[in-house]
Amino acid sequence: MQMTMRWFGKGFDSVTLEQIRQVPGVTGVITTLYGKLPGEVWETAEITALKAEVEAAGLHLAGIESVNIHDAIKTGAPERETYIANYITTLERLGQAGVRLVCYNFMPVFDWTRTELARKREDGSTTMAYNQKALDAIDPDAMTKTMNAQSKGYVMVGWEPERLAHLAELFAMYKDVDGEKLFANLTYFLKKIMPVCEKYGIHMAIHPDDPAWPVFGLTRIINNKENILRLMRAVDNPLNGVTLCTGSLGTNPRNDLPGIIAALKGRIHLAHVRNLRYNSSDAVDFEEAAHLSGDGSLDMYAIMKALYDIGFDGPIRPDHGRAVWGEVCMPGYGLYDRAMGACYLNGLWEAIDKGHR
Repeated sequence: MQMTMRWFGKGFDSVTLEQIRQVPGVTGVITTLYGKLPGEVWETAEITALKAEVEAAGLHLAGIESVNIHDAIKTGAPERETYIANYITTLERLGQAGVRLVCYNFMPVFDWTRTELARKREDGSTTMAYNQKALDAIDPDAMTKTMNAQSKGYVMVGWEPERLAHLAELFAMYKDVDGEKLFANLTYFLKKIMPVCEKYGIHMAIHPDDPAWPVFGLTRIINNKENILRLMRAVDNPLNGVTLCTGSLGTNPRNDLPGIIAALKGRIHLAHVRNLRYNSSDAVDFEEAAHLSGDGSLDMYAIMKALYDIGFDGPIRPDHGRAVWGEVCMPGYGLYDRAMGACYLNGLWEAIDKGHR
């Protein structure tokens, strides 16, 4: 297991590489060229400069999250071939630079959805939260305005204004895209890119849908064990794998997270480990919790033990932290709570490992 943290890059992230380097046990970052729009080709010089910057700080570039996928690929539009070719070119350049892991998602329109970015908790911290009744009461246009107003001036991944300025067009593109069509478009894309992945040993790690149910009528297909295993069988290549995100899959309390981990042995290429607290029995109201098991509804020990038991040796990172101690940061991505999360997860791993000796 390699403990990492996500870093959005200079000019986008309030957290520096120098700060990340000082978190005990953290050896690398999961990062990206954050200013790139879906469909753009990544230039070799940009990739090598990013890698050099990370390494100069005493860290290693453990993976890219994300090389975003153009909506023409997701919807199966005629121009998808152009954007798949662009994606292949980017993968080729990443492979040449020594990058062996790419996290991505195949969610329509929104990469993730929350109704609050700074819900006040009883301890005084703030956190991202979701309430289905609140979502049902607003339209998507109002949703984007609300999110931008709560973002503290940061451009949030998945909510880039250049893309969401065309929200009506995006919804129109997905009007006839049901779950089966979206799944077919995903497998088509993966089969097209597998040759370049095999050439360089690039592990593609799909991120689960967040939350794990339809939002604004948009379908969801990577949301439970059955659907994930279906994708693994459809493109039966060990380079076709998963980002095991406990927070995304955990939005549905029916998802048995340790069971999903066991079923995906050999296909989990990256792990996002975070905690949630359900505020209703059906989880339609939940909030991001501290990583500590007792602060939320997920059993973090059981999750880490399941990863240990399958021999997981890839990158893992704490995810969506609270805002604590007055820190001003991109929602979910401050330094302090994620640093505490990394230390806690490392502590769990050490205890599990020593218990097996």
